[in-house]
Amino acid sequence: MTALKRWQTPQHFLIFVSIIVPIAFSSWMALLNNFVVEKAHFDGADIGLLQSVREIPGFLAFTAVFVLLFIREQRFMLISLALLTLGTAITGFFPSLFGLLFTTLVMSTGFHYFETLKQSLSLQWLNKDEAPEMLGKMISIGALASLLTYGVLWVMLEVLKLDYTTVYLSTGGLGLVLVIVAALIFPEFQSHTPQNKKLVLRKRYWLYYALTFMSGARRQIFTVFAGFLMVEKFGYSAGDITMLFMINYVFNFLFAKRIGRFIGVIGERSALAFEYVGLILVFVGYAIVTTSEWAAALYVVDHLFFALALAIKTYFQKIADPADMASTAGVSFTINHIAAVVIPVTFGLIWLVSPAWVFYIGAAMAAVSLLLALNIPRQPAHGNETLRFRLS
Repeated sequence: MTALKRWQTPQHFLIFVSIIVPIAFSSWMALLNNFVVEKAHFDGADIGLLQSVREIPGFLAFTAVFVLLFIREQRFMLISLALLTLGTAITGFFPSLFGLLFTTLVMSTGFHYFETLKQSLSLQWLNKDEAPEMLGKMISIGALASLLTYGVLWVMLEVLKLDYTTVYLSTGGLGLVLVIVAALIFPEFQSHTPQNKKLVLRKRYWLYYALTFMSGARRQIFTVFAGFLMVEKFGYSAGDITMLFMINYVFNFLFAKRIGRFIGVIGERSALAFEYVGLILVFVGYAIVTTSEWAAALYVVDHLFFALALAIKTYFQKIADPADMASTAGVSFTINHIAAVVIPVTFGLIWLVSPAWVFYIGAAMAAVSLLLALNIPRQPAHGNETLRFRLS
């Protein structure tokens, strides 16, 4: 068997595509704020509109199931990656509000469809024993790709003095080339179970839906307000924030695979309970922290806890009908993004009164998540989805 044949497995396909997203999306995110201010002359209203538009495809992720009526999932995933990388590559050519709204919509549509399909195909192709560790491994590899991307971006901007158009075209173009390579070297893998081509909402999945919604709310606390705390209260510069991201990715690279293995050993209930107890402490810590060093430590620990959220996916894999993976992936992505509209606006008003209360409420939300997680059985399975409110 040739080396290429040995590489042509679903697992290696998932690893390969996990490298492409950080190359394109990390560069888009890293350059965005400077690009829109320096080249497009954005104000606060403009960037707010842009970020809202970026979230629209997340709400519409459930529509992926309808596209699957006409195209296979793996091919749809590659098309989504092509949209993501193309949207990144052309960003620099459109330094205006409407131009950036267009390129962002293209990029974000590809990103959100890709993430939806990646979850679906991962849970279809990976068996229940290997899924936790393999999902953690993909996070680890993605983190390494992000680290390398940040390093290359620094060289292009600070050493080579390249302009934004060239940098966006280079990273997006490289990502697009890798998409073409993936399409050429990997065969089309078959799923063991035909997927439902309609929206699926089942009562017995209620706990999965609830955990997914709370996970989306928790993500907003971190992405919107934890970083803002670093800047407003402790005066972190853009370079300082970038360094924190670098540290976060280093930790993800070193520990995400081990965390996945840890979930496989102790089970989803214990893993999520550990995460939510930790988050309660982290959010309370944000509310009372008085030094920049401790704030940075909380920020890194907060980010590391994200890897434990893999347990929500593996819990669903164990309880779900195999034919529901594709449909539910889209539905769950939409549920996860509901908080993206509600929390930034409402919690932003709370922030004006008391930043600490934003994090105290976040701690209360983590406590709700903990109660939900304690309703997961020790051995979740089809027909044994919840403890039916018996916390024992």
